[in-house]
Amino acid sequence: MALETGEDKPMGGPPRRVSILGATGSVGRNTLDLIGRQPENYNVIALTAQRNVELLAAQARQCNAELAVIGDESRYADLRDALSGSDIAVAAGAEALCEAAGRPSDWVMAGIVGAAGLDPTLAAIRRGAIVALANKECLVCAGELMLEEVRQSGATLLPVDSEHNAIYQVFDFQRPETVDRIILTASGGPFLHLDVTAMAQVTPAQAVAHPNWDMGDKISVDSATMMNKGLEMIEAYHLFPVRADQIETLIHPQSVVHSLVGYVDGSVLAQLGAPDMRTPIAYTLAWPDRMVTPSDRLDLARIGNLSFEAPDPMRFPSLRLAREALQAGGTAPTVLNAANEIAVAAFLAEHLGFLEIARVVEETLSKIKVTSVADLTDITAADAQARATARQLAGLPALGDGRLSLVQG
Repeated sequence: MALETGEDKPMGGPPRRVSILGATGSVGRNTLDLIGRQPENYNVIALTAQRNVELLAAQARQCNAELAVIGDESRYADLRDALSGSDIAVAAGAEALCEAAGRPSDWVMAGIVGAAGLDPTLAAIRRGAIVALANKECLVCAGELMLEEVRQSGATLLPVDSEHNAIYQVFDFQRPETVDRIILTASGGPFLHLDVTAMAQVTPAQAVAHPNWDMGDKISVDSATMMNKGLEMIEAYHLFPVRADQIETLIHPQSVVHSLVGYVDGSVLAQLGAPDMRTPIAYTLAWPDRMVTPSDRLDLARIGNLSFEAPDPMRFPSLRLAREALQAGGTAPTVLNAANEIAVAAFLAEHLGFLEIARVVEETLSKIKVTSVADLTDITAADAQARATARQLAGLPALGDGRLSLVQG
């Protein structure tokens, strides 16, 4: 299915009005860093976070946001007190997150991690905004439904993940039939060559210590298991007009080549750059223009060598699970994502071993029947069932609705 984009809207003229969903996470902080370097070009409408009141309040004051929203309703009073004396409006709760996304702004950073970001992202899409998508789980869980909303609203969807952003920059959307394959690169994470026996003893602190990128805990663990790449494979299937068998994965430890597009004539185009998330964020923030960033300039002579290798399916079973879910279609990707969120949360809480993450995901997939998706209620039902099943498999106590929202910040 093709990536749908709206009409080009150059940045010339008045400042671009922006909202940032997930402002206290890594992507949100990097976005605000870029805005702070060119404040005359941007007006901040809304900022959201889940729990980090202190940082959210400081960010809202610094950029003079119109609205600050905390997802955790129990922290509403803390946010209200922290912004007392300012003109910044304050709200809390899931509905308020959607209201923030629905406020009039030209550009929205969808940076809420996990399935919890789906409703706010859809709220931004439905009003036709430029949506910078840093939440891959939205497309994994509800790709076809989400892109239908993009088509109906005329919204513009720009990928923020460095891999998809790289492909977006070198993909020939005017002649997609000339594309032979797309290749997602992966650093391999911190355990690329670690003995499998030793991987069983990995701690959360070791798993979140990514060698190249500054990311949140959940995404860092996904990188270590390579589930991150599996989810990106599903996301790429929805973003770009290619078949599932045209999507490949390649280990590239230096994280310099961010992804590649192969063409039918044998040409391969790649986007390269220093491993700094401010580069793909800037591409979307200034789109369709480009903006100056403080990212290190790539010095290939200093780097000297770039290496590549095929991923080991025995060491990284998450890649196989993701491809099987993509091929199964329907609710399978939703189940995959939900089970992974629960398993990663259990690992970070030291209730589950590192190698058990993939085991919980695989067993959850085997226990839940795949069904077709007609609307979001099908997604919600599959998500809840998968979370309840995964919690049981991970040895966690049951929750009333089976859900566990993983939201950064």
